[in-house]
Amino acid sequence: MGPWARLRDNLSRFFDGDIWHSFRSSPVAVVACFVAVIMILAALIAPLITPQDPFDPASLDLLNAFTPPIWNPDGYMPFILGADDQGRDMYSAILYGSRVSILVGFASVVLAIVIGVTLGLVAGYLGGSVDTAIMRVADVQLSFPALLIALLISGVSQAVFAGEGDIALYVIIISIALSIWPQFARTVRGSTMVEKGKEYVQAARVIGLGRFAIMYRHVLPNVMGPVLVIGTINLAVSILLEATLSFLGVGVPPTEPSLGTLIRIGQDFLFSGEWWIVIFPGIFLAMLVLSVNLLGDWLRDALNPKLR
Repeated sequence: MGPWARLRDNLSRFFDGDIWHSFRSSPVAVVACFVAVIMILAALIAPLITPQDPFDPASLDLLNAFTPPIWNPDGYMPFILGADDQGRDMYSAILYGSRVSILVGFASVVLAIVIGVTLGLVAGYLGGSVDTAIMRVADVQLSFPALLIALLISGVSQAVFAGEGDIALYVIIISIALSIWPQFARTVRGSTMVEKGKEYVQAARVIGLGRFAIMYRHVLPNVMGPVLVIGTINLAVSILLEATLSFLGVGVPPTEPSLGTLIRIGQDFLFSGEWWIVIFPGIFLAMLVLSVNLLGDWLRDALNPKLR
């Protein structure tokens, strides 16, 4: 069977399966998926659908500062949603800023999954002192809010690498990943402890496979279901963490503002009448996080047989 035939069979099984039926039967999940996909696609193709590159100082004109939205009597094209204090088109700034927020969210969740799944597998399968050491570190970290951990790591890193603006994005990704990995580790550890006592694992031992081969070839595929659910929910959490850190001034550099940076800039002008500078980025962030959260809730219910 060729690769296209296998792909066609896999797609056919998926569209005939319970998960697709559950998705079609949930109007909330369909609308949330549609909104999330549209917003992410708009961010990805932002250079093609925006009139300005807000990250390019040469494209900014201070004479356009505080231009109101186009439906205001003083508004004019191409500033559909108005302009900020530097003459940045808010529509362009929101889409470009959402690219940064979404990139940080996805990258931090992927890194957290790699760290958490690896440590959870090792802790659950090996047990003993290794399990105790890893879980005590996770327990200590879980006793602090994720925002506090991310804020501490990001602040210390920026102080150590002062002036190194190019690494700010990597610092924020690592900070968020290190603040949320224990959730993945604890979930995978519990699932691994259940799976390692099953017959297929014992059969793998009998034929001479090593510990790490058994963990990654046999146990890992069977513990990834809950990881996908936690990852989807933590994507929204990561985007909010990035926005919060940027709002507090320890996130991405102001030259490449994310949604959190735009909101921080806009709050200074909220009570002076330029409400659009903070309202529109806030609405976009709220819609993005809400749609991803609703998808995560649906996926959790769809993958739980007891809730079907």
